[in-house]
Parts: sequence; structure tokens; C-alpha cells
Amino acid sequence: MKIRRYTFSARLSILVLVIYGIAAAGCKKAKKEEAQPEPEPVVTTKSSRAELSADSMFLYAKEVYLWNDLLPTYEVFNPRQYVNSDEEAGLNNELFAITRYAKNSYEYNKSYPNETKYSYIFDTDDANPVSYTLPAKSSVDLEGNGYDFGFYVGLFGTEASYEVRVLAVYKGSPAEKAGIKRGDVFTSINGIQVTANYTSSVEDFINAALFDASAVTLKVLKNTGISSDVVLSRTSYKSNPIYRDSVYTSGAKKIGYLAFARFSTLTNAQPALDAAFNKFAVAGVTDLIVDFRYNGGGYVSTAQYLADLIAPSAINSRVMYKEYFNSTLQNGKASILKNQIFLVNEQPQYQNGKLLTYADLDYSANGNTYNFAKKGSLNNVQNIVFLVSGNTASASELVINSLKPYITGIQLIGEQTYGKPVGFFPITIDKYEVYFSMFESKNSEGQGEYYSGMEPNYTLKEISGANDNKYDFGDLSEKLLASAYSYLVNGTYTGVVKKSSVKLSSGSSISGTKMESFSPGREEFKGMIEDRKKTK
Repeated sequence: MKIRRYTFSARLSILVLVIYGIAAAGCKKAKKEEAQPEPEPVVTTKSSRAELSADSMFLYAKEVYLWNDLLPTYEVFNPRQYVNSDEEAGLNNELFAITRYAKNSYEYNKSYPNETKYSYIFDTDDANPVSYTLPAKSSVDLEGNGYDFGFYVGLFGTEASYEVRVLAVYKGSPAEKAGIKRGDVFTSINGIQVTANYTSSVEDFINAALFDASAVTLKVLKNTGISSDVVLSRTSYKSNPIYRDSVYTSGAKKIGYLAFARFSTLTNAQPALDAAFNKFAVAGVTDLIVDFRYNGGGYVSTAQYLADLIAPSAINSRVMYKEYFNSTLQNGKASILKNQIFLVNEQPQYQNGKLLTYADLDYSANGNTYNFAKKGSLNNVQNIVFLVSGNTASASELVINSLKPYITGIQLIGEQTYGKPVGFFPITIDKYEVYFSMFESKNSEGQGEYYSGMEPNYTLKEISGANDNKYDFGDLSEKLLASAYSYLVNGTYTGVVKKSSVKLSSGSSISGTKMESFSPGREEFKGMIEDRKKTK
């Protein structure tokens, strides 16, 4: 199924919280009872399109939303109260109201309390013909299409003195072709110095120059101290999701490193993943460092493929994970899904001459159990260190959680992850695709529910000093990578406090006095898209 990519948009703000640490209070998941049949609302022939869409939003949620048992009746909720002259704004307000009925640790986003943490809406009329992401949002979509300058930047320091620093550069982008690398600093943008006296006007200027313009002139400072002027033009490009793959040797030990940007479609990701893991296998890699710091998720099928590349053949056919839908869906009682035609690559599907709808699909736990099926020839991975942050979400967390029961040498280093053990597929309402939280994933031991994120074994902030984050992916001078390497070689992390085990629960919030990290203009996609469904 071809899914359009949605990227959340953000704008600069004065921050006093460390952005990467996203924590929330944990609580047990409520037992989901089967939703009672909802009486049909009275709809008059004078209903507007906006009113009908508002009705549909709620009625779909009553049957497919993961926590549908917590929703009130149609009369109590009154979806038409959210109808707005700006239709999309009204639907977003309604969706937000729906998610407030879930427990706080589910859809509550502590960093952005007025936004949903998981569910969202996408206006299909806004899709760019080259990339499914709008140009102003500056990113690569989940099909590997880019239409931007090709970098992911953050602000570091204080309002009085700060840096616009490159966190990542997308493969195939104008920035990569111009030689810009992770760790570079933009000291001026279009001739204007951006190093001191941060204000709202500076915010607007940076956003416009880096994310809205068709061209930009940058003064780029390398960590060698050398500066140069670089002119970039926005253009379309194709990008694979691997930032870097490397092999390190320490005595007889071979360590593989993979910096993975996003779980794009398997068609886009598989060639690069196969090449990287073939390289690891030929080198005789036994330990892995997987860098998920900026990986917000994507397609579940690609996450499963990566897990199959890592897993030993000895666990073939063992359970990787299960997807759990609400009881209404599991019992085949979500009749409203008869209105949603089942598409694969945007083509209707038939079975025995019958047009399939989403009501014909199997939502049982047994029907949504996925097993390991070894891929590639790397077959002796003994230890894995995952580098994580508050941007590590969804499909990234799924890979970690799925491997955990089978590879005992798994460690996490960095900061608490985003916490998104849920996924979705699109529901079409008029011109909108609505992505409700629909299923919850758990590993073979029934472990999941990391709604407040996964706490690392070793907590290490990416930015805590002036010389941090000035090195490219794969450079052993880079702080988190150096710590992971030290652990695998010497058995100890450098400069961190050891924790006893990985926790799938909440931790304390992190605060500070600096604008330690913020990506102006956009955030990476955070989601887990299921595009493989089985009929009953």
C-alpha cells in the first residue's frame, strides 16, 4: 500500500528544556472492553461537507481507535462543535479532543501538550508532486524522495551565544554534494551572522532561509576551524536511509556501525541495508552499534527486515512481535470499515471477484503475529548497542523490543526514547487521511507498553559541552559512538553512570538552562505504518 508521508512541522521557540528527553508519567494500560454499538446520529440533508467529515471522524474512532472503549457517545462528544471555517484546523481540534479520552501516558505529549503524540491528519491535496512532504517542511519522505537543501540542523547554546549546527546530511542531497557534513556550523546565512542575540526575528529569518527559500548562501565552519561559503539550491533528489556504515577492528573483535535515518519503504531501504550487512558479514562482525538517534520510525515491514538481518538463523520462525487491535476490530465488528476500500499501491484488491474493504481484513492477534525469517549472511551477532534519543521512536523502538528476548547482549546508550508502541493505517475521510492509533505491538514475551519511552542502560547526553556533536557519523571521536565502542571493547562506557537494565517505563523529566538542541522548521516523522494486512 502506498502511504503518503506526513511530517510534523514546528517553529523555533525559546527553550529551557532539553528537547531530546521526552518523559511522561507511566501508567498501566487500561483493559480494553468491546465497544457497545453506537446509535447512528441523525444527519439531515442540509449537513455540510465539514459537518459530515466531523461526524465521520468520531464514528470511525468509535470503532477503530485503539482506546475506543474510553470514548463517550456521539451525543456527549458532539463532533459538530469542532466544525471550523478552516476545515483541517477543525478536524485537528476534534482529533485532539478524541485523544484526550485516552490515558495521559498514551496520547499525551509532555513537550507539546496541545498536540497529539501519535494520531494525526494528512491533507492529500497538499501533497507535493515530487515529494509527499511539503517543501517548507524540509525533509526526505518515506519513499526516499527529497525536495530541500538536505540537512537536519539544531540550535545549541544560549540566547546570548548559540550555534546553528548540522546534525545530519541526507544522502544524495544538495548539501551532501556541496561537502556539508554532520558537525558543521552555519555562522552566517545569506550574509547575516547567526551566532548571538537570538530573538523571534532571528527565528523567522532562519526558518525562511533554511526551510522556505529556493536558494541559500551559507558560511560553513568545519571542526578544523576552516570556513567556506556554500551556495545551495533546492532540488529534487532520491535518498537512501543509511547515513553511514563502518567496520572497526580491535584485536580479533570486529564491530559494525550503522547510522539509520528512517524506515522508508522496503523498496527504498533494502538495497542499502543489504549492502551494509553484506559488508558486515564479509568482515566477520560479531558486535553491532546501531545509531537510531534521529530515527522516528516508518514502515513496519522495513523494521522487520532490519531485525531479520540482525537476528541469528537459530531463531527462524520464532515470534518477532504481535500487533494488538481493539476488541471491536479483533471480533470483526468494525462495520464502518466497509466504507474503506483496501488498496495496495493505490490499486483496489479483489478476492474471488469480490472487492475487498478494510472490513474484510483479519485483526486478530494470531492473524497479526510476525515471525523471524533470517535475511542475509550475518549470523553471529552477540552484542548490540543502540544509540538513542528522544527522537528515537516507533519502528526503531519496535526493532529494539523485538530483538530483546533473543539477544541478551543488548544495551541502550543516550537518552530516553520517544515512546511509541502503537501504529496505524490510513482512514480516508473526504480529502483527508486520518491516522488514528490503531494497534499496539508487543514482543514474544508480551513486553511493550513503553508509552513514556525506553530508558537507556547508560544515560549520556549528546550535547553537554562545547566540543560535543562536532564529528560526523562513524567518527570514533563522536561522544556517543566512542562510548559504545569503549563498552564493546573494554566492557565499560566512558563518562556515564551505569543502570542495571533497560526499562520500558517512564523516567524523570530533564531540564536545563540552555537551548541545547532544537531543529528549526521541522521535526522528523514519528510513526509506525502497517502496510501489510491479511484477509480473514
